[in-house]
Amino acid sequence: MTDQVVPAPGAPSAIAALPNLRDLGGWRGADDRPVRYGMLFRSTDFRSLAGNEAEAAKVQAELGLRTVYDLRSAAETEAMPDPKWDDVAELHLDVLAGTSMAVPANLVTVLTNPEAIGEINKFLEGGGAAAKMSGTYRDMVTVDSARESYRRFYSGLLGKDRAPALFHCTTGKDRTGWAAASFFSLMGVSREDIFTDYLLTNDRLLPALAPVFDKFAAAGGDTDKLRDILGVRAEYLQAAFDEVEATHGGIAGYFSDGLGIDQAAQAGLRERFLSA
Repeated sequence: MTDQVVPAPGAPSAIAALPNLRDLGGWRGADDRPVRYGMLFRSTDFRSLAGNEAEAAKVQAELGLRTVYDLRSAAETEAMPDPKWDDVAELHLDVLAGTSMAVPANLVTVLTNPEAIGEINKFLEGGGAAAKMSGTYRDMVTVDSARESYRRFYSGLLGKDRAPALFHCTTGKDRTGWAAASFFSLMGVSREDIFTDYLLTNDRLLPALAPVFDKFAAAGGDTDKLRDILGVRAEYLQAAFDEVEATHGGIAGYFSDGLGIDQAAQAGLRERFLSA
């Protein structure tokens, strides 16, 4: 019998149409126990599957999905609905509902109409795109809509919803990035590995967005600034962790005080998602 090959943590997506898709399994957590494979996945939205029912069916079949958490705004979801999969529950959790000008919630403009320089520049000017992105990451820790959304997300992971589950936003890097980073933190994954997983987006997603950068440049846009909002930077995620420390004193306090996930529930999540 051939031994099953276990993928490396953060392994590239096996589904070419979803380059920023990955299993959260494999990273070492508390007591050197690895996060279980095949339980939880992160992704972009599914615009690359639009009109391709066969490829959409392949996603569900390969991942065995039973729950999808959509972290986007209502406008984003309406513009690009998720595929309709049989026996898969869809939960819409609008993380940034309380921050209408947040850059991540408006990336659909960049992706669908990169020539709209004037519209896009609203999110690039002023204090700078990087500063605005860092501010959004702090908001994802403190804003009511974010706390309510992530509370429901973790309640679902604790058993309210079925696994395997997938969570996503538009580009699968900011709202999705904080969901993954906070999850890994609770699992006891090292901060170094958390940043490694987070920064994989630059290697996986940005090459797939080359046509967007080309159109933006042809219209006279500054692609370096665009990279600040379509890619990720360590300082963005660090801003969220700094806010957690300042507001809650650490990740355990964030879960208990910020999300209402008490210590027993936190331990329950670790038992559910960490291998023996």
